[in-house]
Amino acid sequence: MWPGVHAQKRPDHPAVVLAGSGAVVTYAELEDRSRRLARVWEENGLGFGDHVALLIENQARFFEVCWAAQRSGLYYTAVNTHLTAEEVAYIVEDCDAQALVTTAAMGAIAVPLAPLLTDAVTSRLAMDGAVPGYEPYEDALASVSGEARDDEVEGHAMLYSSGTTGRPKGVRFPLQHKPLGEPGLAVEGFRMMYRIGEDTVYLSTAPCYHAAPLQFCMAVQRLGGTAVVMEQFDAEASLAAIEAHRVTHSQWVPTMFVRLCKLPAEVRERYDLSSQQVVLHAAAPCPLPVKEQMIDWWGPIVSEYYSSTEAIGATVISSEEWLAHKGSVGRPVGAAAHICDEDGADLPVGEIGVVWFERPVQGLAFDYHKDPTRTADAHDDRGWATNGDMGRLDEDGYLYLTDRRDFMIVSGGVNIYPQEAEDVLITHSLVADAAVFGVPDAEMGEQVKAVVQPLDPEAAGPELEQVLLAHCREHLAHYKCPKTVDFDAELPRLDTGKLYKRLLRDRYWGDQESRIV
Repeated sequence: MWPGVHAQKRPDHPAVVLAGSGAVVTYAELEDRSRRLARVWEENGLGFGDHVALLIENQARFFEVCWAAQRSGLYYTAVNTHLTAEEVAYIVEDCDAQALVTTAAMGAIAVPLAPLLTDAVTSRLAMDGAVPGYEPYEDALASVSGEARDDEVEGHAMLYSSGTTGRPKGVRFPLQHKPLGEPGLAVEGFRMMYRIGEDTVYLSTAPCYHAAPLQFCMAVQRLGGTAVVMEQFDAEASLAAIEAHRVTHSQWVPTMFVRLCKLPAEVRERYDLSSQQVVLHAAAPCPLPVKEQMIDWWGPIVSEYYSSTEAIGATVISSEEWLAHKGSVGRPVGAAAHICDEDGADLPVGEIGVVWFERPVQGLAFDYHKDPTRTADAHDDRGWATNGDMGRLDEDGYLYLTDRRDFMIVSGGVNIYPQEAEDVLITHSLVADAAVFGVPDAEMGEQVKAVVQPLDPEAAGPELEQVLLAHCREHLAHYKCPKTVDFDAELPRLDTGKLYKRLLRDRYWGDQESRIV
């Protein structure tokens, strides 16, 4: 299974459609261009196990670069397009990239990036126009044969963690020298669990450099469907895209659901969404009232999964299951989950601890690139792995997440999980976004602080603070509630829905010791 099969069967079928501009890449075009770029890299001496990077916005030709690497036995790193040139240079150097592809649209980052790249990056290409320091991408493709390489084997993405608790880490899986077209277990899982196939029209709402959009879009292309990619997320525009393209499958993060639910009723009712069959969400916990509203609106087609870039384990839950186990992210699939204390001992049902997964499937072990200490910290001598999330299991085996271990607040010796207060705050009608974390307190060690992005920036101030504090105390035990609320025009939230909470905390900790590393 790979796009070349579909290029032979249905060459003119859309592999990629941009939701905004309507630009289309057919399977024939995707196959030809990815073959040519693979040839370019071959002529530059790249072979099995070497590494390439791409700094590309959501645009029609993003996936031909990925497929060129995937079919060449290469590692490929899609870089966050919101980083600075210095931050991108760190990732390109850290991942040992020998080639980089960018675009004219990324020129504000790509131009200052060029002199920061080492001589190891021997191939530097820019598409869609001239970019100083880079060779024209289109000329490079035109200069080589469109025939496939002789050594086509499966490559693998090596993506970097979001860096919400420290510097980004490269998540590396071993290459297995598998023939092109022999995908991993995840693709078969997508096909079986979510009924993805040639008739699928998948709406990708988030930046393609993130793990879930990248992997789902490429799975859809392996299976012959169409990936409709939003250039950037807009709540009403996403509804329009569902109607216009007759979207069957889509994927979201909870902040997108929040924005959808806060659209005026006449806007929400304006669009025909009847083509939808499967609605997926993940990446961050979803406030209960928000998910209830989405199921009421779209029906019992909303499915949730919990996983990570490290692929240490996964859970899934349907709408029906969730309504019976509200707040759960589902039951484990493929590997058993355990809730453990800090010493690694299993905790009883209902108690909160660190989430660990067994790893029974061979060939899935990861390491943090060039970071053996973090790799060791993520594994134990039983072969289990964790990414530091905390949660509990109920008597039926459903997992409930509380927060990251690094974000837990310890106040007066009591553990407080900020996700609870965040969920309460974000459902308030005057709140656009919220973050809760611990700040220094001379008596208690830490106290609970909230930083809120109000819907109306002019409303920020002491009066709104008191309204929100009262709202929290109405719904939560007082010790879990923020003691004070500060206001920001916009919170540093990733497109995946995750907060750069570290950046907020650093304002308050200063030179003091913070538990986030």
